[in-house]
Amino acid sequence: MSEIHLKRVYEEPTAADGRRVLVERLWPRGLSKDRAKVDVWLKAIAPSAELRKWFDHDLEKWVEFCERYHSELEKNASALEELERLIAEGDVTLVYAARDEQHNGALALKDFLDRRRGHSRRHASAQEAD
Repeated sequence: MSEIHLKRVYEEPTAADGRRVLVERLWPRGLSKDRAKVDVWLKAIAPSAELRKWFDHDLEKWVEFCERYHSELEKNASALEELERLIAEGDVTLVYAARDEQHNGALALKDFLDRRRGHSRRHASAQEAD
């Protein structure tokens, strides 16, 4: 089964990344496309602008942000199918721009995908541990 990894887009790409999929609506600041080494920019899979603005990196909203984002993903069949097709082809690294490595859309997306693939849920337990 293919692996799904997470990595900040600003970190150096490695061969272990597999296919690098940018899961942000906006291109990361100050980063050239050449340096980013992104294979696919899947804007449509990112949280909506409204949801991002509502969350505003407020950690008290993290669990609800994940729930709302997962609800958006359930209604976003075409983007979800495209991402799942990429994962079926081999290892994928979801690359993101956020500084917070524990609370970001890519992590919430990976949690959603892991649950669909029969893996355990991380975001709620990570929040409860804090």
